[in-house]
Amino acid sequence: MTFTRFLKPDLMLQGSVVDITPDLLQHHQLKGLVLDVDETLVPLRERTVSSEVAEWLEEVRPLVDIWLVSNNLSESRIGGIAESLRVPYLLGARKPSRKKLRQALEAMGHPVEQVAMVGDRLLTDALAGNRLGMFTILVEPMIDPAISQGYPIRNFEVWLTKILGFSLQDS
Repeated sequence: MTFTRFLKPDLMLQGSVVDITPDLLQHHQLKGLVLDVDETLVPLRERTVSSEVAEWLEEVRPLVDIWLVSNNLSESRIGGIAESLRVPYLLGARKPSRKKLRQALEAMGHPVEQVAMVGDRLLTDALAGNRLGMFTILVEPMIDPAISQGYPIRNFEVWLTKILGFSLQDS
């Protein structure tokens, strides 16, 4: 497997996590989802998910097992989000490390290729999932509109994918 393959997600959505439909899950024969939290489920400074994300989760919950795996270390924030969604979670994942992803996979009990790693970061979420052989889904980040700073990591990832021969949508 080439380094490019480790970076390229299996599916790149031009929308958010709520664009992962039941039909998409069934088409790819997915039985589980490992979800990143920051900017995948909620903007970085938010402590609660939107009603749209909560409704989406209730729609897909009967079809797939769901775990939250976050690099974030805030037990109160990530734990609160997980509790509100009634899903298990792991903190301090240090993605692209695979350790916490393996824990979630073992708890689900599904073959690795039937579980998707869903996130907004190429160099953490997609790389970690691909290194394990998971199906990887990259979504557009949920950015807090009140934050006016640039997004240099995202800009770098867009540039890198163009060099590697596939392209993220420039936000």
